[in-house]
Amino acid sequence: QVQLVESGGGSVQTGGSLRLSCAASGSISSINAMAWYRQAPIVQVPGKGRELVASIDSSGMTHYLDSVKGRFTISRDNAKTTMYLQMNSLKPEDTAVYYCNADDASHRLIGSWGRGTQVTVSS
Repeated sequence: QVQLVESGGGSVQTGGSLRLSCAASGSISSINAMAWYRQAPIVQVPGKGRELVASIDSSGMTHYLDSVKGRFTISRDNAKTTMYLQMNSLKPEDTAVYYCNADDASHRLIGSWGRGTQVTVSS
């Protein structure tokens, strides 16, 4: 099992920037890909309603939600212990709680869902 702790959220105005961090511990040798998810305020059921924002696999290949392409950049350190999400040109619709997770070589989620980090973008 992998433990994950998100940080770096905050409140910004439209057009602002934030950098989120995700620190992994535990069975990090099992990690293949890592990803950021977000859950908008109107969806409160844990484990449901989260959308995949960005992912990065062990080769460094990245994928992004269409609505964040060109604005968000995902990265991770070579030790796989920390992942980042640089968010620029933030919009009110980016307001959400952001979570990170990881999968193994069989694409099974192996991280424990953390508390997330709140991102609030005001117009």
